[in-house]
Amino acid sequence: MKVALIRPSFGHDRAHRGYRSPARLEPLELANLAGLTPRGISLRAFDERIEPIAYDEPTDLAALSVCTFSARRAYEIAEQYRARGVPVVMGGYHPTLVPDEAEQHADAVAVGDAEHTWPAILEDFAAGKLRRRYEPPTRAPASPIRPDRSVLRGKRYAPLHLVQFSRGCRRSCEFCAIRAFYGGATACRSVADVVDELRALHARRVFFVDDNIASNLDAFKALLEAIIPLRLRWTTQIDIRFADDPELLELVRRSGCQSLVIGFESLDETNLRQMGKAWNKVATYERQLARLRESRIMIYGTFVFGYDADDPGVFDRTLEFALRQGLYIANFNPLQPFPGTPLYDRMAKEKRLVFDAWWLSEDYGWHQALIEPRGMTRQQLTDGCRRCRERFNSFSGMASRFLRSPAHTRVLDNAAVFWATNVVSKLDIQAKSGLRLGSRGGTP
Repeated sequence: MKVALIRPSFGHDRAHRGYRSPARLEPLELANLAGLTPRGISLRAFDERIEPIAYDEPTDLAALSVCTFSARRAYEIAEQYRARGVPVVMGGYHPTLVPDEAEQHADAVAVGDAEHTWPAILEDFAAGKLRRRYEPPTRAPASPIRPDRSVLRGKRYAPLHLVQFSRGCRRSCEFCAIRAFYGGATACRSVADVVDELRALHARRVFFVDDNIASNLDAFKALLEAIIPLRLRWTTQIDIRFADDPELLELVRRSGCQSLVIGFESLDETNLRQMGKAWNKVATYERQLARLRESRIMIYGTFVFGYDADDPGVFDRTLEFALRQGLYIANFNPLQPFPGTPLYDRMAKEKRLVFDAWWLSEDYGWHQALIEPRGMTRQQLTDGCRRCRERFNSFSGMASRFLRSPAHTRVLDNAAVFWATNVVSKLDIQAKSGLRLGSRGGTP
């Protein structure tokens, strides 16, 4: 049996050129599927962000890992395979959150984590009994497995290994698809298995792709203790409140943490309460960030705009904060209502969605406002986010941010990573600006 594993791209630009990401991180989801596949099945991986799909290459089954931004393109790819008589299976976040929609474009839909469904899909397909939908026994996350990266061999990715220790998050942010996907449950791998994987990879730079790595604090501390001898330079996503624990912060530093992705989201307490993230305290941000800088940890901050307390002045206030705090990288995004989330349901009920299904719309352009905000116009929301991105990622903005943090200036490796990452981030933002989802006329 031959199976094609596919990671769709997002779309095309105004000249109808396909999106090619300058930030080429390995698609861990394809390696996970390979790790779950029994021996004797031939696999071929296609990452459309960096290579074309060989539709006419003989294969028995096509399996697509689909997020909401890649959904329209995934449906076009499925059409190409099905026209050639090749059955298509879709899984991932988007098919899990809107399985009825995905079923219109696939022969089978996998809901939830692949560990729960992929082996059964392969077994049923081999027996000629492929079902329309594969539901897991529980929506709780499966413990992450050891991925098989051999399926990605020969492809050129950034020298950063993606490794997963845990899945899920106990928080209940209104806008978050993780909560909708897992329902607040979490699961961890054994620390020994993660350390064994890191040793086998001869890893130097690692991104732990956990949804919130500190959800299980005891397990997180055990992992940190275990990786100290590995001398890694690592990053992950985490709740900023950990910076108030001096013992934990020191452990994070000693284990080789280079940077952290932190969701500040807003500088307004009313917004934080509305989004269900009231544990973030704006009054503590500066103190917590100072501690991280003193520990020589670079900070990647994320911000969302469009909640009800936001007015047209919110962009300048947030940009000034991000520049003054010397953030390493930052995202400034209009509020994005993902299907299946409480935010999407609320916006639909309040009739504030610009598109009923923006991920399928020919009119949606990347970074465009998707809701009707209360405190400004939709165009002000779109323009304000763009202005933040442009000024933050200007070369003068980069230089200012670099000089404001000892995490950048006093660690040579951090300095090199700062400039390399900022240049790539700037190119990626430019590539995505105005990007249309899917491809021109549905052609490959």
